[in-house]
Amino acid sequence: MSGEARTEQIGDLVSPLLDRLGFDLEDVVLLTPPGRRDIRIVVDRDGGSTLDELADVSRAIETALDDADVLGAAPYELEVTTPGIGRPLTLPRHWRRSQGRKVKVDYTVDGRRESAEARVGVSDDHQVTLVLVDKNRIGTLDVAYVDIANAVVDVDFSRPGEAALRACGLDDDEVARRRDSGTPQQAD
Repeated sequence: MSGEARTEQIGDLVSPLLDRLGFDLEDVVLLTPPGRRDIRIVVDRDGGSTLDELADVSRAIETALDDADVLGAAPYELEVTTPGIGRPLTLPRHWRRSQGRKVKVDYTVDGRRESAEARVGVSDDHQVTLVLVDKNRIGTLDVAYVDIANAVVDVDFSRPGEAALRACGLDDDEVARRRDSGTPQQAD
């Protein structure tokens, strides 16, 4: 069986299990360095997950893989992880889950190709609001997903100011949680 077919088979096996556990399957990667087999399964869900929750998911996936004998008798290493920096935002749920985060995005507006670093604002099934912060000015731009050529979560060691977070559509509790997280706050 080819690696691609096996990857698809693993995805078909674990997707219903992840659904029951409240997670979405984002990716299955089968790596075969010499003498080993490594399986990386990327999962995500609204609200994020703790390390303990990911450990529970990992145990459930390992049991399902072993019971189904998808990989045969040869040993394998399983890694269950969540998407991180550099994650492409390709589905509405990716945008929703990244609300308030910094992204690099290439998009088309009025027939012009544009690039921006922005914060993710409110999104729905068809578009996202990009929150653009330039010094003390905050602006927003609604962009349809069909007009986005590329978008990835960006490295961000700063914390946006409260005005930027509110412009992202975050409620007061989330703004306070991010404000109190201990990292320096940017001026809005």
